[in-house]
Amino acid sequence: MLTMKNRFHFYIARGVAAVALLLLMPTMVQAQIVEYDEAREIEEAEMGVERVARNFMKDYISRASSDRDERWVQIDLGSERDIDAIKILPASNIWGERRGGFPSHFRIEVSNDPAFGEFVTYEDMTLADGYPDPGDKVVTFASKTVRGRYVRFTAARLRDSKLCLTKIMVMHDGEDIAVGCPVTESNPQADSHPEMLTRQHRPQGEFVVTDNPANVIPEKKWKPVKNVAETPLKGVKMNDGLLKTVMENNINYLLNSFTEEQIVRNFKVKGGLPVKSFDWSLSPFWFRELPGSEAGRFLMGAGNTLRWMENAALRKEMDNIVDVIDRCKEPDGYLMAFPKHRMFFGENGAYVRSWVTHGLIDAGYAGNAKAFPLLRGFYDWFDRCAFLPEMLRRPGQGVQGTIPLTRTYFSPVGKPDDIKVVMRYFQENYFMEGLAQRNPEVIYKYPYDRPHNYLLTAIEPYFDLYRATGEKKYLDAVEGAWDLFHDNWEMTGGEMSINEGTFVYEPRSYYLHQEAGELCGNAFWIKLNQRFHNLRPDEEKYQAEIEKSIYNVAIANQYGAEGIRYFAKLDGRKYHPHVAGTFHAMNTCCEGQGTRIYGSLPEYIFSIAREGVYINQYAAAEAELPVGKKSLKLKMDTEFPYGMEVAIAVENTEAVAADIHLRIPSWAAHAVAVAVNGSIETTGEPGTYLSLRRQWKAGDKITFVLPAAFRVTKYEGKERGFEQGHYALEYGPILMAAVGVKGKKQIEIAAGAQTIVARLSPIEGQPLHFAIEGDQQIELWPYFEVGDQPFSCFPKLSEE
Repeated sequence: MLTMKNRFHFYIARGVAAVALLLLMPTMVQAQIVEYDEAREIEEAEMGVERVARNFMKDYISRASSDRDERWVQIDLGSERDIDAIKILPASNIWGERRGGFPSHFRIEVSNDPAFGEFVTYEDMTLADGYPDPGDKVVTFASKTVRGRYVRFTAARLRDSKLCLTKIMVMHDGEDIAVGCPVTESNPQADSHPEMLTRQHRPQGEFVVTDNPANVIPEKKWKPVKNVAETPLKGVKMNDGLLKTVMENNINYLLNSFTEEQIVRNFKVKGGLPVKSFDWSLSPFWFRELPGSEAGRFLMGAGNTLRWMENAALRKEMDNIVDVIDRCKEPDGYLMAFPKHRMFFGENGAYVRSWVTHGLIDAGYAGNAKAFPLLRGFYDWFDRCAFLPEMLRRPGQGVQGTIPLTRTYFSPVGKPDDIKVVMRYFQENYFMEGLAQRNPEVIYKYPYDRPHNYLLTAIEPYFDLYRATGEKKYLDAVEGAWDLFHDNWEMTGGEMSINEGTFVYEPRSYYLHQEAGELCGNAFWIKLNQRFHNLRPDEEKYQAEIEKSIYNVAIANQYGAEGIRYFAKLDGRKYHPHVAGTFHAMNTCCEGQGTRIYGSLPEYIFSIAREGVYINQYAAAEAELPVGKKSLKLKMDTEFPYGMEVAIAVENTEAVAADIHLRIPSWAAHAVAVAVNGSIETTGEPGTYLSLRRQWKAGDKITFVLPAAFRVTKYEGKERGFEQGHYALEYGPILMAAVGVKGKKQIEIAAGAQTIVARLSPIEGQPLHFAIEGDQQIELWPYFEVGDQPFSCFPKLSEE
């Protein structure tokens, strides 16, 4: 998704036009008769046109003072060659200065003389009224065959006072003979990068079509892999504590952020139903450029929440939204809030489709009877639609469009076609191989569209493909991806330090002020680790990652019941949340993934095994979970993370033979002694699961204390000004912040890394708050409690 800063520049240019349009608009848009014609929609989508795939790499650019300045670039083929076609690939970056810039007047010449004393004109577009801006369409000339060594492209009249191109392909018998050839330019500039014009082709080519039937594994060869543990879909009740408060805040946020009419408006417009005029106090980007995402956001938050907490208003609105989607769907099952021919506009076909899919699945699990049939009807259409060959590369961040297919497959209405479509049209073999080889470049130099933490949600489906088919190559890829993100882009405390945009997040860069820590990334990280836990529940590290993401990113980004922050900024002041009346007015990507995580919190506490249960996270909660043909009813009492004592009571009406697997966190300072009915039963080592098996009966109680302690970790990233003497402090799993409690902005503590812990003392009546001996200006708080105070999660430590 676009960052806040880039979206601001994108939309400020639209401001005047938007105000003028608002003054002219009626207060009500009347109902319209809608006629559906898929053939016409396909024609309007301009399928089958050769287009250049979005490109994160630096496109060639030559800046000029005006459009009348002439620019040329020249390719040396190394020897005289036959040339039967030349392809000019327009700039394909979607933001920054390396976009646009295709000349309105140009010519192409071929010569054996590098000075072009003599030449053959291959194409001349200088005499016409002006060549139309091709957008992302490849400009191909193949009217003649010529022979020569040098090819010169001359821009006689520029656009946007620059010449900007992705690539020039000089063709002979279907081969690009210009690859790797040297390029010279008329006006050399320090960062023009002429070499990019003849660089190697990207791993899956330069164009938008991806259709690889050879990737499809025949269904008869599938060997599905069963999970060892399963995520509960119901049966957990939250009691008073931090997580319950977070969920209640989320309910209030959902009910008060938008009106129901605002949420369903785009579906009604698409379906021809009467609607009120667009409310321009809402964000044009999030509501008009991503139509339907607002409904997906609500359904994700509400659907997840209603599995655990009943709320009549929330359920009524969820059901009403699904009803509108149902009313507005097309006869063939298509149900998105935009016409089919808009599938490739912006991020409609990937981001929006993903959100609506997640939302319908979550609403279905919450008990809405229409959600799963609607979902199946849509994917029966989608799995056979004409748009598939361009769905990965043509929409913005097309990789986001993979996860809705695999989630649908593993839903109650899944079909094998959902998996086969992923293999044929979305699977990226080079990407899988790079992940398996632990090559970080496939992430931070992802060659299509742009590198992003959203690649994590493109990695989740490979895990699902492994479970569906049993093919080890998929598991190899996701194991490599886990290692890459964990080892290269995970900050102390768990934040994902990679984001989108023109900025490059190198391995272990750990930037603090470059809009890293997007909440979406940690939401996807939670979901990936949940998959690993279900497959390998005895490996504690996956739940450790979930725990850090929940407390140090998700909860830290919740702004009470009012809003959800975009980035988890770790130094300075937290970003202002997206609340009504502020810029972008909600419905951001991080609000959608944030509300999804808050609503699903109970499902991370327990998991269900064949002969027992896993207790993964510690929170005040009750659960009734199946164990064979019986059930195990547990009540957990704890004030975690504010208190470390845990008591788990068995409340069964009949005895049940079961394993209870207790997570002993890797952050525990020492082994944990576990008592059953008051007597020490055994001890568990940090970073493991401790298994207790017996006939559990009413009145049995498990008790223990989690030994939390401070850990001090040196900052070793690339943020300027943080090269020396900056450290993070964690207490158990909780990332702590040094807070300027009296407004102090320069967060520096007069203590060293070896002495800081000894100078900390708990503040009475404020759990997890610590005073610093000799310093009344700074206190340590949990990062998730920081509001608008100046703070640093990486304060400078210096001995007096």
